[in-house]
Amino acid sequence: MEKIIERQYGHKLRTRVNGLLIEDEKILLLKHKGLGSGHLWAPPGGGIEYGSTIEENLKREFYEETGLQIRVLKLQFVNEFIKAPFHAIELFFLVERTGGQLKLGSDPESDKNHQILEAISFFSFAEIATMRDSELHNLFKHCRSIQELLKMNGYFNY
Repeated sequence: MEKIIERQYGHKLRTRVNGLLIEDEKILLLKHKGLGSGHLWAPPGGGIEYGSTIEENLKREFYEETGLQIRVLKLQFVNEFIKAPFHAIELFFLVERTGGQLKLGSDPESDKNHQILEAISFFSFAEIATMRDSELHNLFKHCRSIQELLKMNGYFNY
């Protein structure tokens, strides 16, 4: 699986949009197979497609991965991730649910036999604190609560 991910996303700059959906003091995360220490929990999101606005891309990615429709509220922060063979510029937006049913979706960039999405769930920061750093998106190195997450702004380089 790691070779498939490297072939698909590695050795090029990728611009991504990500949605931070917070409900009842919990954040929505997706479990990705083949990233981090075998898997990685990260907010929903994905690559920007040419010709579509950032907002259109985020709404599309969110729906594909979660089954939820969202409204994009504001740009929260920008993260640059560089760890060979990957290089990504990630735009994180605060979003709110406007419709749909929560369900594990799929990654249309991967074929049905090599899907990287494994699970979907809302987590409190107390639950996130019990996870290994290698299982979490790097953004969680900079926040240990919803309040700290909502104060994050600007540019980060992980």
